[in-house]
Amino acid sequence: MLPEYRNEPFGDFSTSERRAAMQRALRHVAGQFGATYPIVINGEHILREAKLASLNPAEPKTVVGHVTRADQELANQALNAAEAAFQHWRRVPVEARAQVLLRAAAIMRRNKEELAAWIVYEVSKSWVEADADVAEAIDFCEYYARQALQLQGERQPLTPYPGEYGELRYIPLGPGLAIPPWNFPLAIATTLTVAPIVAGNTVVLKPSPRAPIMAARLVEVLEAAGLPPGVVNYVAGDDAVLGDYLVDHPKVRFIGFTGSKNVGLRIMSRAAVRQAGQNWLKRAILEMGGKDATIVDETADLEAAADGIVAGAFGFQGQKCSACSRAIIVERVYDQVVQRVVEKTRALRLGNPALPETDLGAVIDQRAFDSISEYIAIGQEEGRLVAGGEVVDHELLKDGGYFINPTIFADVPQRARISQEEIFGPVLAITKARDFDEALAFANDTEYGLTGALYSRSLERLERAREEFHVGNLYLNRKCTGALVGVHPFGGFNMSGTDSKAGGPDYLRLFTQPKAIAERL
Repeated sequence: MLPEYRNEPFGDFSTSERRAAMQRALRHVAGQFGATYPIVINGEHILREAKLASLNPAEPKTVVGHVTRADQELANQALNAAEAAFQHWRRVPVEARAQVLLRAAAIMRRNKEELAAWIVYEVSKSWVEADADVAEAIDFCEYYARQALQLQGERQPLTPYPGEYGELRYIPLGPGLAIPPWNFPLAIATTLTVAPIVAGNTVVLKPSPRAPIMAARLVEVLEAAGLPPGVVNYVAGDDAVLGDYLVDHPKVRFIGFTGSKNVGLRIMSRAAVRQAGQNWLKRAILEMGGKDATIVDETADLEAAADGIVAGAFGFQGQKCSACSRAIIVERVYDQVVQRVVEKTRALRLGNPALPETDLGAVIDQRAFDSISEYIAIGQEEGRLVAGGEVVDHELLKDGGYFINPTIFADVPQRARISQEEIFGPVLAITKARDFDEALAFANDTEYGLTGALYSRSLERLERAREEFHVGNLYLNRKCTGALVGVHPFGGFNMSGTDSKAGGPDYLRLFTQPKAIAERL
């Protein structure tokens, strides 16, 4: 019998033992730089001349590794393999499928530091952020294994009817796509892959070309856990070449995607088009970002609020869909909170994330650097610069790293671009509100609806936020990032996506269809 699900503990790098283990892992991983990883189709590891390079954002001259670049012919082969494997995999007992996930979790747990080290180098996460990424991946495996056993291994409750025997079964959909982003290269790749397969589906995993190696590492873990060939097929390549082709393919039954709003909307519109030979509606499971706000009223613990704003805004350089990109503060405490937030932000250490003392690393690549820099320039016109915005220390730039100082603009109008558009970088817009009513109205005045936070000691306002703060994940008197699997089912409203609630009890149902069976006795 499985023990009760519990979240994987985070690493404590203050201990000399864990610190030394992480440093050993970083050295070990650095010794593997430059290797080439194959695409994987039906268990066959395929190497081709065409390659995609994964670069270290903090040192872009350093090639973390290469992956074989797939074309549309190979993508078609991957979907054919997924379709063929589905005929067998869907009949594998759920207990055996769940066992694969549990073994995968154990493998990740034994290799936590090494997996975290890869994340440090491939996407420039700090030790703490990389460790949390791995812990979340472990949680997804453990949680969905148990959820599948409940959903497909136990009799579902139905109202009895005289003279009939009734059943409700949740059956898999078929072959589908997993399209994870680069910012949680292991955790989100894991949730989008293992949730559908434990429910009996098969998957073509197509990672972001900005972080393809961690997805390759995930496939290695699943293979080591005993996953049969063809259940997960890994193809890496350019979005322009593979994206629309895979989404449009008539053999695809579902698409799991996390990424930008524009790409998510494109996927949804294309998924709605029926292709020749397609006799089903494709299911699009989308998480598309946010413009998340933290409200602070005059009754709040101002020190805790400032801590939460800074952690939410600048953790992983603000490159989270849940990041606190807006702080909305009532005018009675506005100046005090701004001062505290600025002081705490200036204490953050920007640097190479391979060093244990680093709080913020580099942003993912030149494209992100240019886009964030443009928003900082816009912010100079829309608000009052109170922190950051200046040129990064030249020592950090000597290797061409994409470093941006954490930047804060105060006195930003609610309808300003930096208050409305997702920046996806270390930029915080602070807006003054007359009172709590106006602050709540400002917080809801966005096309997104992913996460939000309120710092207040007022029970009435906390209750109003429960009812009126229109986000999928609401946090009261804590930061708006850091959802835990099974504890905070994650997903948002409006242009933040289809509220898929990853890591929650409803998620596996998205990859199944209910079948009601009645037998006359």
